[in-house]
Amino acid sequence: MSEKKQPGVWEGFKAFLMRGNVIDLAVAVVIGAAFTNIVNSVVKGIINPLVGAIGTQSLDSYSYCLKDPCRGTGDTATGIRIMWGSVLGATLSFVITAAVVYFLMVLPMSKFLARQAARQKAKEGTQEVIEVSELEVLKEIRDALVAQRGSGNSHN
Repeated sequence: MSEKKQPGVWEGFKAFLMRGNVIDLAVAVVIGAAFTNIVNSVVKGIINPLVGAIGTQSLDSYSYCLKDPCRGTGDTATGIRIMWGSVLGATLSFVITAAVVYFLMVLPMSKFLARQAARQKAKEGTQEVIEVSELEVLKEIRDALVAQRGSGNSHN
């Protein structure tokens, strides 16, 4: 009775870490974190001042007082506030991030993959045409040989 040896925990962990998608995911998280800083800087440095031309420079200061009196900020604030400016700022950050990821990463990659697939399909189509034409030539040669033998046998 032979028993199969089960891989140990360490070997399983090592195999998990060595998979390509784990490394890709780690790289994506690091790049995403760095990219978040860029987007936040764009929102704080460009979007907020544009909004500031209309009202206050910080979206975080936009709020609605649900229960009076709404005075003060931070720990000294009184009343109940709905901080819709913070939600708007986070939404703008998300939309900007999504747009940049789509237009600079997803769209070019999908176009590249579509071109690559079209090239592969064209290459396979050309190969089929070559195979079909070779088959046609071989059939013609066969037919010519059969005709030659047929005409050679009738002269004997």
